[in-house]
Amino acid sequence: MAHTVDIAESNGQRLARLRKRHRWTQQRLALESGYSLSAIRHFEQGLRSLDRAAVVLAFAQALDCHPTEITGAPYVPAQADRDGQTAVASVAAVRRSLMRHGRPARPTDAEAAAVDLADLRRRVAEANGFRQAAALTQSGIGLPGLLRDLQVAAELTTGDERRIVFGLLASGYECAMQYLYKLGHSSDATLATERVVWASRETGDPLRVLAASWYDAGEFLTIGEHDEAGAIIDGALTELGTIPSPGPATVSLKGAFHLKASLNLARAKDSAAAVRHLGHAQQAAAELGEDRNDWQLQFGPTNAALWSVSLPVELGRGKDAVTCAEKIRLPADYSRERRSHFYIDFGRAYFYNGQRDEALRAFLNAEKLAPQATRAHAGVRETVGTMIRTKRRGELMELGIRLGVV
Repeated sequence: MAHTVDIAESNGQRLARLRKRHRWTQQRLALESGYSLSAIRHFEQGLRSLDRAAVVLAFAQALDCHPTEITGAPYVPAQADRDGQTAVASVAAVRRSLMRHGRPARPTDAEAAAVDLADLRRRVAEANGFRQAAALTQSGIGLPGLLRDLQVAAELTTGDERRIVFGLLASGYECAMQYLYKLGHSSDATLATERVVWASRETGDPLRVLAASWYDAGEFLTIGEHDEAGAIIDGALTELGTIPSPGPATVSLKGAFHLKASLNLARAKDSAAAVRHLGHAQQAAAELGEDRNDWQLQFGPTNAALWSVSLPVELGRGKDAVTCAEKIRLPADYSRERRSHFYIDFGRAYFYNGQRDEALRAFLNAEKLAPQATRAHAGVRETVGTMIRTKRRGELMELGIRLGVV
């Protein structure tokens, strides 16, 4: 007996539904977005992958919708994915913790007595370890209690201790932001980013505040507000440029902002300026001469090399991305989160270059390193879905089932 295979809705099918909601023809969407009628038809039929952020943003702006209305995020993990189910189960508790920022903590006597700066440092370091390992299940389990205890400590401490606690709280909020972003809960991740900015201002550390604005720029970039993101980035780079005799942390932060500028300009379809900023980042990495992790930004020669792959992927230049990716050898101790993202970019590069078997291998490597983050990645889901629609195979179908696109 033949079995029917149901494939989840593609980004293009969601695009068609949004177009019809506006009562537009495909020709009208082509005119408004700047893409050809043929491209619109292939996207809507699921025969062409609608995975590049710049393209999704162009359609989102034309249709006046949020990009997630096209990508379908957040996604519900497959029922058989126990870890995935556990990872998303903590989203509501993390959201409640974020909502309490700035509200009176009203600690119990036991909570007040338990405030311990050394222990809070240890727990924040552990949370960042989960973040760098892309361990979303462990992150979700630990974050609500950690954020509560940090909020209590922020209310009860004074002077230098208070400033230290707010630095830890900002880092805790960053962990929450990353956890929510990786699971596709973009609105909640934006809420977390706002908390990062607010907590950072209480530290009295200008570099900590600038590091927070790196994430703030990312929020505007994600929704296609490229001018606003660019203004934040340019302001930060200007301020960093006024620091006399900058130390390694300053150089690292400057390099990270150049990478963010490169991404913002790539999505704004200014490829020349994007490449120029990548060059500035590579210069900063060479000046450092080592990988650093100031404010968990993981900037250095390795990250700059990874962006030599990420940028052409953003621009849809598969051959260039594959050429760069094949030259990269990652340090054995490099974070699982960054390594998995490298394989995601490598897989998408292979797909753009017509190398579908190699693309599948790369996606499987990413999934092995970071299962939940890979399965919830919008670009992976859309690319794999398109591969299945056009050529079904055993391992590809199995990955599609784990992703929830089959």
